[in-house]
Order: sequence, then structure tokens, then C-alpha cells
Amino acid sequence: MKNYFVLIFLFISFFSSSQNTNQYQIIDAKIDAIPENLENSTTSIAKFIDDTFTSNDDKIRAAFYWTASNISYDIENMFNQKPLTPEEKIASALQSKKGVCMHYAEIFSDIMNKLGNKTILVDGYTKQNGKVDQLSHVWCATKINDKWYLFDPTWASGNVKNGIFYKKINNVFYKALPENLISSHMPFDYLWQFSDYPITNQEFYDGKTALDKKRNYFDYYTTISKIEKQTENDVLFESLQRIEKNGLINNLIIDRFNNKKQEVEVKRQNSNVTKLNELITEFNEGIAQLNDFIYYRNHQFKPTLPDEEIKKMITNSYEKLSKCKTNIYTIGNVGKENATNVGNLKKAIL
Repeated sequence: MKNYFVLIFLFISFFSSSQNTNQYQIIDAKIDAIPENLENSTTSIAKFIDDTFTSNDDKIRAAFYWTASNISYDIENMFNQKPLTPEEKIASALQSKKGVCMHYAEIFSDIMNKLGNKTILVDGYTKQNGKVDQLSHVWCATKINDKWYLFDPTWASGNVKNGIFYKKINNVFYKALPENLISSHMPFDYLWQFSDYPITNQEFYDGKTALDKKRNYFDYYTTISKIEKQTENDVLFESLQRIEKNGLINNLIIDRFNNKKQEVEVKRQNSNVTKLNELITEFNEGIAQLNDFIYYRNHQFKPTLPDEEIKKMITNSYEKLSKCKTNIYTIGNVGKENATNVGNLKKAIL
């Protein structure tokens, strides 16, 4: 069972860019020259970038600019997003050159990862002109030279006015520092604030986003490093705890919490079902070994074998079945559809 959490975002206005756009003109012009036949896959786009630019900084800019300048915000279908895999989202947006925030983020992160820059998707909600938006949003985080930066190719691509999308690159959302973007972008999971002193959801509402070392210390760097060694279930569960701890103060956060909670439960069930199948396999192996002994006994213990080998026929079967008897009572929730299988296995073991 899979759960899909659809992230869409309508952007109304943007901050004015204070960066000098001229510094990117040469890079942007080069990526504008990419042949049209190479724009149908992130693989070919990434290869063009890799072949065209030397420095990693230029490659990162090229990936961001291509995404922000080539994908237009899909106003017509913004509320009609079907649950798709990341690959399907990318393929759809590259074909139509339209999408919502999830499409922008998936394309940019995929190109970046193909270029060797570790990039992840961050989901949360946003604030514009002092008002919290009523739709969720997704942006990207990239680790560059052991430091995390934020990228929002959706907000950087243009704006919407009177139901019409106007394309205009805004570099404020290119390689933004987490401590700056936190004033407008609030992750559901405070881990992705990339701060040792993360703010709460209420503080985000109140505009109290400045660094304050009086807040509780949180070692985000070590926590992120641990993720690579944890199981997917443990990562999800800890994220769920952080989301709840930071305050379920609006429907977007509550929906995200409930979706992640359901996702945790589904993954736990799936993991338990895997364990159940392993127990069934082990039980069948134990029964097969027992049947081998019975067959051997019924044939008058012929051919003659050493006592120790005959003994193993019994002990191996007994050990497997005893292990099944212990583990079947610690297997956990496997869902209603598998409850009967658990009951039948318990009876069979006894």
C-alpha cells in the first residue's frame, strides 16, 4: 500500500532580487543554447551541463537556471495533480514544459544529483507579505562543500497575476542561506531548517525567525549524518516526532503529520508482513526436515547413517519450529488481511 502526499503551491508575489544578475549572464546564455533534442531527459540535460561547464558552481547555476527558465507554472492543472512517481513527474513536466512546485523540485534535484551534487526535496509551507499561504510547497536543499544551501526553482521562475503566469527569473531563491529563507519557507520537519536553534511553527507565524541561541540546541548536522545509517522506518518515525513536537498549528501541518503517520504504519505493516513470510518459509523448512526424518524412520532407518546425523534430522527441525513459535508472538501488526495467516501459522506451529 502506498500513500501519496501531493504538494502544490500557488505563488502570488515575490521578493525583489538584490543580487546582481549580470554575474550569471554568461552561464545562463550558454545553457539557453542547449539543443532542443537534449531537453527531453534530465540525463541529457545533465550531460550537456557537465560537458559545457568546468566549475561545479557554474554547473549548479546552469541546472537551476535551466529548470526555472524552461518550466512554466501549470495554473490550469494546479489543483488536479495525480499521484505519480518522481520519474513520472519529471517525464511529464519535461514533455509539457509545465508543472507545479513538485515538478520543478524533482527536475532540479535529479539534474543536480546526476551532476554529483547531493540534493534532496524539502516539503513545508510558506509565507508571503506577512501572510501564511494555505497550500503546501516543496523546494530543494543541496550540500555543497559540506554546507547546505536552499534552492526554490518554482519561486525563482516567475509569478502569477490575475490567473496568468509571467516568467521572470528571481535569483533570491538561488543558493539561498537557510537562515535567510526561513523567513518565507517553513519545513514541516524542523530538521530541514538546517539550524542548531530551529524555530517553532508558532514563531514562524509570529515572524520571529532571527537566530536565537536561547532556543533549545539541536544538532542538525549529526542528525542528518545518522540518517544514512538508519532504516527507512526509523527515519520516518523520528521525522514524525519532530513534526509533532514543533506544533500542529494549521491544517497543512496536521495533514502532513497524518500522512506521514499513515506512511509509518504502512511501512511497519509491510515490514511485519515480510517477517511473517520469512516465518512461513522457515516453518515449511522445519516441516520438510521433519518429514525427511519420518520418511527415513518408516524405511527402517535405511540406509544406515551415524547416530549424530540422524539426531540432526530431529534437532534441526525442532530448532526451526521453536524459533517460529517464539517469533510469531512478536511479529506485530500485519493488517486485517493477514491476521488469518498469523492465526493459522500459530495453530500449525503448536
